[in-house]
Amino acid sequence: MQTALADFVRATPEGRVAEAIVRKCVHCGFCNATCPTYQLRGDERDGPRGRIYLIKQVLEGARPSGRTRLHLDRCLTCRSCETTCPSGVHYARLLDIGRRLVDELAPRPPAERFLRWLLGAVLSRRGRFAALLALGRALRPVLPERLRARVPPARPAGPWPAPRHGRRYLVLGGCVQPALAPGIDAAAARVLDRLGISLLEERHPGCCGALRFHLGDQEGGKRDMRALIDRWYAALEGGKAEGIVFSASGCGAMIRDYAQLFADDPAYAHRASRVSAAARDLCELVAAQAPALMAALGPLRRRGRLAFQSPCTLQHALGLRGKVETLLEAAGYELCTVADAHLCCGSAGTYSLLQPEIAAELRRRKLAALEAEGPAAIASANIGCLVHLQAGTKLPVRHWIEYLDEALAARKEALESVS
Repeated sequence: MQTALADFVRATPEGRVAEAIVRKCVHCGFCNATCPTYQLRGDERDGPRGRIYLIKQVLEGARPSGRTRLHLDRCLTCRSCETTCPSGVHYARLLDIGRRLVDELAPRPPAERFLRWLLGAVLSRRGRFAALLALGRALRPVLPERLRARVPPARPAGPWPAPRHGRRYLVLGGCVQPALAPGIDAAAARVLDRLGISLLEERHPGCCGALRFHLGDQEGGKRDMRALIDRWYAALEGGKAEGIVFSASGCGAMIRDYAQLFADDPAYAHRASRVSAAARDLCELVAAQAPALMAALGPLRRRGRLAFQSPCTLQHALGLRGKVETLLEAAGYELCTVADAHLCCGSAGTYSLLQPEIAAELRRRKLAALEAEGPAAIASANIGCLVHLQAGTKLPVRHWIEYLDEALAARKEALESVS
């Protein structure tokens, strides 16, 4: 796709990146076939190809309007289009650039700006969010049903094994997950401990930067990223850990993008690249210990039927489709077939709060697909998806590592009872 950038963006690093991405697009429209919002609305401007045209017009000097911003806002950034695209168009990066330019050239109304600032200020700060969640849980019995569904009851995390192995990994606890579901990383620590790896959490780790970055405060998001990069880089270079592991694929997708986001920053390019290269999704790390895992699990034993919801960030952004499913099957779980598994559940970070109607419809469709074969429970790999889905179903929705932890615990208990 040919383009001629306007003077205000032509000589900038972002302008060069955007031009290269736009030129890769051959406007074939394959992306629309796998775009959740295009399937729902049938509007070209609510599909990747139409949004690329809208961004191209802004890059060429056209003045964006509120409608331009609306169509970009409706994008879930699920990146299914990137998996589908035969030309390798890095759509998500172009969207980040386009959204920033549109926000600058056509500022949001004050009420919208305040809401986005508030979400970023609360959700990206662990202490603030934990306090707000505690208040919500205390008031849960009197909350309206719609709000009550968004406030999951507290569950104990269980023990976190003390470091005892030579192999050690840092884990990103994140901002909302420790308060919403502390059992996820505790289960990860127990599983990895059985596989010969100790899991360490940095004190005051902070947000990965995704929340504020995707809410329009890209500079604020980058400040969060720099703070995390500084701590992790020092830990890696100091030999505290051999790598970084994340149990929320949404955070992982952002961490993997650090290298490209800071490629033109002389102070952070190397550090960001080092951190991105050292980061692994939890399923990658567990799968790499396959012999130890199989030995710990023992003979195959059937444990029930699960439906796995593969988050968009896991399968499209990280390209890890099928890895979690293989681990769950190895643990003895029978996995249901899920129709249209490539489509988004509607969570998408804060999307479910900012675009509730679209998010609710996508969740309804996703749950229909997940529940079609009568599973006993649902597994996911991202805290946002997990909470979003749980608000719409009575089936338990938990992180896949918790099911694997239960399988290993059952095997250990069986061995101890025999001995």
